[in-house]
Amino acid sequence: MKYEEILEWLRKEYASIRSGQASPAVLDGVKVDAYGSLMPINQVATVTIGDPRTLRITPWDKSVIAGIDSAIRQANIGVSVAVDGEGLRITFPQLTAENRQVLLKLAKTKLEEARIKIRNERQKVLDDIAKKEVGEDEEKRAKNELQKVVDEANKKLEELFEKKEAELLE
Repeated sequence: MKYEEILEWLRKEYASIRSGQASPAVLDGVKVDAYGSLMPINQVATVTIGDPRTLRITPWDKSVIAGIDSAIRQANIGVSVAVDGEGLRITFPQLTAENRQVLLKLAKTKLEEARIKIRNERQKVLDDIAKKEVGEDEEKRAKNELQKVVDEANKKLEELFEKKEAELLE
């Protein structure tokens, strides 16, 4: 069902919002110019967590180190990059109170986008129900079932937001 897709979309969006802790998901949107095409970092290197605020990127081919460095810097994701002979070290700075508020506002915006997507899906299903030639009781039952699914999906969205909010405020 579409609701699961929307929940997965929000999970990915929240994973890309950096908190004070190192998370390889922050690099998911970064594309490296390697071998003549743009590729995700995880397709040209191994990404591991060094400590709570550090990621280690070890490219399989050392010739792409400069490309990875350039791609991360251009992505402007708020991390510092250090290059050494084996690969790159990505350090996540501590979040300031101001940065936390900006990221929290972004998380709320993503939550609202997900809610809008769910409302749009609900409306599509309601329109489909209205088009079908069913009895009044059957239509009412279908609408009640749909509302239960929508309420459950909204509850899951809210749980995702609360988890991200706690992560950002710790």
